[in-house]
Amino acid sequence: FAVGIARVAVAPRSSPMAVCTVKKVCCIGAGYVGGSTCSVVAYKCPEIKVTIVDVDAAKIAAWNSPDLPIYEPGLQEIVETARGRNLFFSADVDSAVTEADLIFISVNTPTKTFGLGKGRAADLKYIEASARRIVSLTKGRKIVVEKSTVPVRAAESIERIFEANRTEGVELEVLSNPEFLAEGTAVADLLNPSRVLIGGSQTASGYAAMKQLSFIYSHWVPEEKIILTNTWSSELSKLTANAFLAQRISSINAISAVCEATGADVTEVAHAIGTDFRIGNKFLQASLGFGGSCFQKDILNLVYLCEALSLPEIAAYWNQVIKLNDYQKRRFATRIINSLFNTVTDKKITIFGFAFKKDTGDTRESASIYLCKHLMDEGAQLVVFDPKVKDRQIISYGEVLSRWLVGVAL
Repeated sequence: FAVGIARVAVAPRSSPMAVCTVKKVCCIGAGYVGGSTCSVVAYKCPEIKVTIVDVDAAKIAAWNSPDLPIYEPGLQEIVETARGRNLFFSADVDSAVTEADLIFISVNTPTKTFGLGKGRAADLKYIEASARRIVSLTKGRKIVVEKSTVPVRAAESIERIFEANRTEGVELEVLSNPEFLAEGTAVADLLNPSRVLIGGSQTASGYAAMKQLSFIYSHWVPEEKIILTNTWSSELSKLTANAFLAQRISSINAISAVCEATGADVTEVAHAIGTDFRIGNKFLQASLGFGGSCFQKDILNLVYLCEALSLPEIAAYWNQVIKLNDYQKRRFATRIINSLFNTVTDKKITIFGFAFKKDTGDTRESASIYLCKHLMDEGAQLVVFDPKVKDRQIISYGEVLSRWLVGVAL
């Protein structure tokens, strides 16, 4: 991405959105992205009231307690500083939406498990439900911001819902503002981002809305790091960024297999190529493979997009990144079994780490879970330890896991 704020025409003073001053922000979705992002917004913008809402009352209760529902270094201190001052967590979605000037939609967009695009396309039912709720409660002007990871042109779906249901006097401007957080460093990424990307329609009201959101971020982000684009470029940039990062992980993992077959040391190879400034040294550590809620989901989304656009070769290219990731997990499990005389039946094996990476309690798509399953299929007895993952979260992975899980180390 080019660093710097895009040169765009400034909306005239008469534009409806140009005179909109954001005093109250609502975030629909109290998950990892919404909770972290809007807590930092409240922390850095004490004059703006920020309300994070969710239909899950238990999750809201956790955000209002000393034991937050997610772990991120530094997040506890930020929440405790702003909570009750200008940061609020509530299950009253309608009231927060009604009073807000700007609304972040930060709900889950899981991969579809049925119907057209099953296993690849993003399921936008929660996005659409949020859009319908917003338009039904809006009486004047609001800015609606896509914060969830969505497929390209998802904003168009939101706009169509607004257009079909809006009443007289209702004005809703849709923006795209993807997150680029890395779990374990999310707070640091929010406080000192490499860039803030804002996409909007190329109209006077679209420019004005982008300026309003830019103003919020400008409380702590330098102007040159705020990039303004059209909506579709913003949406595609998020998918592309995650695809490129996942590609690097699969690339070095593929080389690790070659290293093991030839006697080379993958850490030495990674260091040697990482010193090339054209390549850089980030994401070059061989591992079990990537996990988390974003990489696989976003690549599958990109694959489905390419297939829908009649680009089968491009779809196959990105799908291979996921195939290599799956291969690496199977290969690692096989090496463990081979090193234990080709059987792990009734052997007790300790697993250090259940989250998908360090400094987080997030277990979504964790490579460790897939490793556990491979070993359990061979009859191994497992003891799992992770300092950030709660015991009940480990046990919750079902009867199959608890059948072979002989302990959770504390």
